[in-house]
Amino acid sequence: MLWRRHTVYRDRSGGVVIRGEHVQRWISLAPSGRRDEILLRAGRILDGGTTAPARSETVVPLHSDTGELAAACRRLLAEVAVDAAPPASAAPGRTRRSGKPKRSGRKGKRMGLASWMIIACVVGVVALYAYSAATTGTR
Repeated sequence: MLWRRHTVYRDRSGGVVIRGEHVQRWISLAPSGRRDEILLRAGRILDGGTTAPARSETVVPLHSDTGELAAACRRLLAEVAVDAAPPASAAPGRTRRSGKPKRSGRKGKRMGLASWMIIACVVGVVALYAYSAATTGTR
């Protein structure tokens, strides 16, 4: 399921990018300028399929646990989603709401399997990067 809905690839600088076309967002993990840190960046995917510049970024220490890394990824993606949402007054002339309330079929479901798979993939990539940095740095 993850591989059908997300594209994972390496960018020019050696980082890893995960694109979610269905949510129009991307997140990347790349080495930062410091030794034991990783740079997380997130942004939107534009209508033509190109990526917009990063809207949010943060630096996370490599020795942080999985939960801390996942929380940083969720926070960045949430910030991008808030930035991409149109303001409430974006629809002029629409003052009346329809009689039927909109209902989501996902009532009560907080995170789906795909979200957990993305988090697991991100954690795996960070672990692989940390392992690679640790084995090549000792020689």
